[in-house]
Amino acid sequence: MTTEQYAIEGLKNVLYIDLTSQSYYVVERRDLYEKYIGGVGVATSLMLEEYKEGTGPLDPEMPVILSTGPLSGVYPTCTKVVALFRSPLNGELGESYAGGHLAMSMRYSGYETIVIKGVSQYPVYVAIHDDKVTFRDASSIWNLSSAIDVGKILREIEPGAGRRSIIRIGPAGERGVTYASVNVDTYRHFGRLGLGAVFGAKKLKAILISGNRELKSPEHSAYRKTFNMLYDLIVKTGLTEKYHNLGTSENILVLNELKGLPTRNLQATSFEGAESISGELFAKKYLLRRVSCAGCPIGCVHIAMLKRAFSKAHEYEALNISYDFELIYALGSNLGVADPEAVLELIDACEKAGVDIISMGVVLAWATEMQERGKISTEETLGLKLSWGDKAAYLRAIDLVVQAPNDFYAALGKGVVYASKKYKGDDFAVQLGGLEIPGYHTGLGNIVGLAVGFRHSHLDNAGYAADQITFNRPLSDEEIVDLIIEEEDRRSILNCMVPCLFGRNVYTYENVILALKSIGIDRTDDDLKALAKDVFRKKYELKKKFGFKFENLTLPKRFFETATTTGMIEKKRVRRAIEIYREKRGV
Repeated sequence: MTTEQYAIEGLKNVLYIDLTSQSYYVVERRDLYEKYIGGVGVATSLMLEEYKEGTGPLDPEMPVILSTGPLSGVYPTCTKVVALFRSPLNGELGESYAGGHLAMSMRYSGYETIVIKGVSQYPVYVAIHDDKVTFRDASSIWNLSSAIDVGKILREIEPGAGRRSIIRIGPAGERGVTYASVNVDTYRHFGRLGLGAVFGAKKLKAILISGNRELKSPEHSAYRKTFNMLYDLIVKTGLTEKYHNLGTSENILVLNELKGLPTRNLQATSFEGAESISGELFAKKYLLRRVSCAGCPIGCVHIAMLKRAFSKAHEYEALNISYDFELIYALGSNLGVADPEAVLELIDACEKAGVDIISMGVVLAWATEMQERGKISTEETLGLKLSWGDKAAYLRAIDLVVQAPNDFYAALGKGVVYASKKYKGDDFAVQLGGLEIPGYHTGLGNIVGLAVGFRHSHLDNAGYAADQITFNRPLSDEEIVDLIIEEEDRRSILNCMVPCLFGRNVYTYENVILALKSIGIDRTDDDLKALAKDVFRKKYELKKKFGFKFENLTLPKRFFETATTTGMIEKKRVRRAIEIYREKRGV
């Protein structure tokens, strides 16, 4: 196939895929792109168009929307794709971001956005090669024990090497674990809120995308100048140095020292084994290589090599396992696991199963405390004794959660809210908005940020960063809320572009304006800030359609029983701060 060039600002194509009829069509949506630029702005608008009142997360007509931004594949670190769906974990807005090759492959194939609806009668994978979309029988790769192996197989039988992306689910997605993930190009994921379960319900095993188009800037000299400026900020300053050196795992020792690292189901905020699972230890003993998403010079993906014996005759296998802060927290400090090799084995088990590791870690920590308190017995666990630090027990538990051989493990596969309602123990089910918490317990900002965020994620508004400011100077609760709102708006703009948030301090409002201008899109500072407010309104409109109500937010007692970095927090103070947020936001 000959290579086709197109101007960066010229393509506004949305690819619609219907799995029920195994058909597809393309619509140009300049109207949406001119208003919302791309990414989450366009995806949210499309979801509001497509959503039919009362459609459940796993219903055939509930769409999945994948969307890139105008900077994707064009500027450094602009590597992300946003996935929008309705979450089977909490029923709310499902919003997840993944890097890898996906953004570049979508744009090379000629599509800015993909909308997927319907359900196949049998397992399929969808192969997209430029303007040809093919539905292939995936029965032979359904029920494979590893999401990683799916990619290996498709790389052998499909063309497009070097310009393709392969996204796929593992057994957890097939079996409907509500926090199942979608693996993207082996080391990246649509992780949180259960997109893998949505794929599984649609009988969609994988999507492979490749293309031979090229992107051409209409203002090439201005583009090169802006590109070089942004590239230099990324590689020649300290703005992203942390992510290359130790990666986010650097946070283990930092948060442990600050007493903000959730430990043993948030019964404590420091872990006596932190040194042995620190980023420094992993880098020294296990780091094999760093890899980057396509078009990113940072190299933040840290890959460990774990040598594991598989027979007594001195025979070994070498596993390559990606690690970062959240994974080490979830399966390390949160489970009382201080052995770095045990943490890597647990990560590997989750990766093969295709589950969100943060949610799995919190679910297992809750189950451990339940058994420790005598609220569940070995009858529910099928003889398994869960105890802090026991790698073998947790490996077996991960497998049982995915297999769901009884009611207890089926409940664990539906998340900590569902399980704690069924078996009690909701006081120490550490979740906010129905989503298991990430690895921070720093203060008011973090708790409020997770509670009010679009998807109840630390990536919505970085509430912990507001707490970080209070380490050095006091802030009123209203000032903390203001910081949350300011950061939420900034990230709404970035997520329309869609750069990796590791480059968020490179892509300032000023630099975003320059980057857009060089590819033919004129926006002012006021335009971007108005867009942020508009995206916010549309996302909350969507959340309300999905059933979200602030009045239904639960705040488990555990958050107020364990001291944060900034001290003990009272529930009434959090409730008051949430009301301040609502008043300022008008929601």
